[in-house]
Amino acid sequence: MTVYAQALHATLYGLPMREESLPTALDELLQATHTTNAPDAVLWQVAEQLRNAAEIIQGYQYRAQWDRYPADVAEQLSDAHNRAQHIAQALDRVAPVFSHQPTAPRVPAAHSQSAAAPVASPPAPATRHR
Repeated sequence: MTVYAQALHATLYGLPMREESLPTALDELLQATHTTNAPDAVLWQVAEQLRNAAEIIQGYQYRAQWDRYPADVAEQLSDAHNRAQHIAQALDRVAPVFSHQPTAPRVPAAHSQSAAAPVASPPAPATRHR
């Protein structure tokens, strides 16, 4: 909540926004996404957190193997570890795109018609004459 208050205060009084490092707690990072001017940094921070999570998951995977938990427990943890690493790598690849503003204006997707737009009725069937 303090992130919002700081941003509002800076906006109201024309003060420059402080460029602080991004928070590491995910809930605070989520709040910072609404006020940051560096979405690429947010994605890199999330990727780093996922790598940390992957290490934690791997530790529990090893523990499940050593303590001889059912095999599916270690397998599921291994799968979660691999997925977390994969997502972190994907975020690393896409984060640089967000460091620059798009040069072309955004065009709404063709499938997103507003509900107020009239929908064309199908043509009426031709009447038959005998």
